[in-house]
Amino acid sequence: MKTFTLECDYDCDFDLFGVVSSSRDHKLAWALNQALRLRLVKQQDIIYDLLNRGRLVISNYLHATETATLRLLRNRSVDPSPLKKPFLAPDIKEYDYLIQVTNGTGSLDADALMEQLAALPLVQYVCRFDPNALKFKENFQF
Repeated sequence: MKTFTLECDYDCDFDLFGVVSSSRDHKLAWALNQALRLRLVKQQDIIYDLLNRGRLVISNYLHATETATLRLLRNRSVDPSPLKKPFLAPDIKEYDYLIQVTNGTGSLDADALMEQLAALPLVQYVCRFDPNALKFKENFQF
């Protein structure tokens, strides 16, 4: 019997930052709101049901304007998960949080944002990633 596989190629047109921070997500969101003059608001958790393997529950905060969107995502599942790698982006599991910026300009420009994130006391380390190079980039399609 012939089998067919569906290959999808996602084009990610956003900036992605990995953040190492031992603080809780609401404290980090508050610090980002104060430092960057944002209004990150807690959204409903993103749930990925992975059929028989388990599910991922990802905490997320959103700041949206007419031109740009910034989303703070927790990389590890909030709920205990039977998955071996309960991460939104398993290929960069070393990072506690991910920041996704779409159409970033001004204070949300990638270089300016990188400097501001690195200056925050709650952030130990920050790194910028090319989302198209990630193996699990389809997890960012919501």
